[in-house]
Amino acid sequence: MAHINLLPWRERLREERRREFIFFLGITLVFGLSIILMVDRYFNREINQQTARNDFLRSQISTLDQQVAEINQLRQQKEDIRARMNVIANLQGTRPVIVRVFDELVKTLPEGVFYESLERVDNTIFIQGVAESSSRITELLRRLEESVWFEGEDLGDFSANSSEESMLSSTFTFTLTFNLALPDQQSGEV
Repeated sequence: MAHINLLPWRERLREERRREFIFFLGITLVFGLSIILMVDRYFNREINQQTARNDFLRSQISTLDQQVAEINQLRQQKEDIRARMNVIANLQGTRPVIVRVFDELVKTLPEGVFYESLERVDNTIFIQGVAESSSRITELLRRLEESVWFEGEDLGDFSANSSEESMLSSTFTFTLTFNLALPDQQSGEV
């Protein structure tokens, strides 16, 4: 039998397969690294785009927050102006009331009754006065009760004062409290 040496052929085949393996391993590594690099670039680009969108949204939100603050400030100014306008309208509407009140006080004042002091707090009037007789005070109360401008008449202190000059002449001091009914607000007329 002839001696055939197959070892160099097998070694060459093994060497060739090993080179092919290293070549394909290198190609696979290059391909894998390129895929990893492309995926990394893709995700970095997506992250950068989302960060840019988030920054844009934050800037728009801060702009809108400033606009909302301005709107709230304008609303507050509007409410303040409305409140001032209401106060002015109320003052304009009640301006003739004091004239009517004094006119009504004169109309209800019977002869022989004199007011010494008159004080108004909100819609309550306090009067201190002097009358020649108790019937005059009764007449005053009756007239005040009949008036559409006054309500809740309350006679407070009531006392007789004797004059030293004459025992026949005596006066009565009184305090009276009542409220304004303001018929102009109820009926719409002043």
